[in-house]
Amino acid sequence: MRAVSLHHDVLVVTSSLLQLNCVIVRGEIGGTGTTEEPGGGGGEQGARERLGETFLIDSPVLPEELDTLPALIEQAGFPVPSGLLVTHGDWDHLLGRLAFPGVALGAAESTLARLRASPGQAQRELRDFDEELMIDRPHPLSLGSVQALPVPGRCDLGDRELHLHAAEGHTSDGMAIVIPWARVLIAGDYLSAVEIPTLNDSGDIESYLATLERLRTLITQVERVVPGHGPVLAAADATELLDEDVSYIRSVRDRPQETDLPSGRRSKQQRALHAANLATL
Repeated sequence: MRAVSLHHDVLVVTSSLLQLNCVIVRGEIGGTGTTEEPGGGGGEQGARERLGETFLIDSPVLPEELDTLPALIEQAGFPVPSGLLVTHGDWDHLLGRLAFPGVALGAAESTLARLRASPGQAQRELRDFDEELMIDRPHPLSLGSVQALPVPGRCDLGDRELHLHAAEGHTSDGMAIVIPWARVLIAGDYLSAVEIPTLNDSGDIESYLATLERLRTLITQVERVVPGHGPVLAAADATELLDEDVSYIRSVRDRPQETDLPSGRRSKQQRALHAANLATL
């Protein structure tokens, strides 16, 4: 697992498996940020004002990575997360509850609808994944109650706000998240430099294209883009990748048997994903 700071309020943790990215973001409380104001008080409340409030967005994969998260967050000087957010309902993004079982889980209304429509699916897919790789987890995944977030909309984080935007197409659900003060976009399973665009069973080509155009606008507002899988991108690189993904998706829609995979994403695994995309048509 690798941890990188994008901003003094934003850490990106990348799992050793699937290059899955988890984002840890802190927002100020009481306008004090990381410095206590004179007369601000001491003790636990004063420390909370100095540290702000933290959310964990998506998750790493391996049990030891999840076990490490609390210590990593503490070493970074962030408070214990008070909320977990997920960009969409794929099982590999839902594992934050294994690290922080008592913390509330927030998701787009579309994700909540997906989870309710297929109860236990994420847990079954996680179990199948673990059995295939012989991964032993000390506890089963329990999502508990999931709080629906209005998308598009905003979500309070301390005295800051995260901006939430619809991001369907890869699946039937999802949201992208902008951290405006840090100029960071969390894109979910879009804009990956290591994986072609993929349409899950519930995915949709037209929705995917609409999400990419929505992300194009959001990229102009940020400096860094964090995809669900793969390296963090500078805004200019994310725009270039987006153009490649638009061309690929349009080709799958209009000329499926003539589609070329994007440059740099033509491995055996990517060809298998491409075949799965064609099977959804």
